[in-house]
Amino acid sequence: MRTQFLTPLLRSSIGFDRVDQLLDAVSRMDDSSTAYPPYNIEKTGEDDYRITMAVAGFDDDELDVSQQENVLLIRGKAQDGPKTASYLHRGIARRAFERRFELADTVRVTGASLVNGLLHVDLVREIPEAKKPRQIVISTGQDHPNQIEQVSAAA
Repeated sequence: MRTQFLTPLLRSSIGFDRVDQLLDAVSRMDDSSTAYPPYNIEKTGEDDYRITMAVAGFDDDELDVSQQENVLLIRGKAQDGPKTASYLHRGIARRAFERRFELADTVRVTGASLVNGLLHVDLVREIPEAKKPRQIVISTGQDHPNQIEQVSAAA
């Protein structure tokens, strides 16, 4: 069914090989996996972004932020402390979590910080020179043989 939905897009698109993988990942997610821990994604500049995740009760050594290819992976695993406390109510969840974010090819992580129970992960979009828009010169029939001669003379 998804293939029929994407057919008009795929007819006029080249190089969107990861779209199918992204749609599969989104369709496999359920609401319970996206609820904890809560997070924000904000645009802090023209090419700058920040993910802010509420990780109350976690120390920096209990959190792991890593990037492998186009996936940002944030994990939290609370270390077991002494069991001396007797809770009447325990509302601060310190359960283990793993959150994945799909990143575009041009996005990279620039840093992470933990402040007041909030984990901030800063990202930047860097478009390489080869991917920036460029003007293509259209040659006429008279120009074309000269260009081939210049290339073969240089070789």
